[in-house]
Amino acid sequence: MESKSELACTYAALILADDDIEVTADKINTLLKTAGCKFVEPYMSGLFATALNGRNIKDILASASTVSAAPAGAAAPAAGGAAPAADAPAKKEEEKKKEESEESDGDMGFDLFG
Repeated sequence: MESKSELACTYAALILADDDIEVTADKINTLLKTAGCKFVEPYMSGLFATALNGRNIKDILASASTVSAAPAGAAAPAAGGAAPAADAPAKKEEEKKKEESEESDGDMGFDLFG
């Protein structure tokens, strides 16, 4: 039940931040009451309001999204249709070079096991 309460308070805080309204315990409680979230303990909204007091939630989300955007951006070309087709010949050439180098390494003039 605790995680549902945290989630409800988080959503309430995000709604307030999206509307550029200061996040306070009373406003979180009002949103939760309007949404019919009767399972949230009264102290939870106070904890969230205290934790977010003086912080810009939009900036927090923006900084978190820029950090995680780098791996997602790197994976984006692989998800596209044309990018893998363009990379396929280069990968095949690399595999051929690896195979050739492995074959040449095996014939060095001596036999380790013989």
